[in-house]
Amino acid sequence: MSIESICSRQVDQVEPDETAQAAGQRMNTRSVGTLIVVDSEERPIGILTDRDLALRVVGEGRDPAATRVKDVMTPKPRTVTEKTPIEDALSRMRSLGVRRLPVVGSRGEIVGIVSLDDILVLLTQELREVGRLLDSTSPRSLLKL
Repeated sequence: MSIESICSRQVDQVEPDETAQAAGQRMNTRSVGTLIVVDSEERPIGILTDRDLALRVVGEGRDPAATRVKDVMTPKPRTVTEKTPIEDALSRMRSLGVRRLPVVGSRGEIVGIVSLDDILVLLTQELREVGRLLDSTSPRSLLKL
């Protein structure tokens, strides 16, 4: 199964020259903890998380109204394509120590985002189905027939 089946197509974005304050307000308004920083062609050039704002703006005593997103974002995010197998995306997340990966199209443009939570929900559903199958074929359930 590939990423396209589970990634979120609604991607909250921010431009690199926006202020940290504007980015934080957007996160608050949209109830998200991550914004994808995009260039003029909608290609991801960075990721900004609520943790970035806490550590790199508040923690360093910067003025959020004067600090630009490009100065506190995590640059050059690793990405996956829609066709990337879920197992590969999970492996990449683990090796990079990240919980989210931007999903890009054929021109490198942002088309979605996949999170560790998305993968865990899928795995939980799959395991639930395996459990039902095992339960329905167990000797105990056959005795009920």
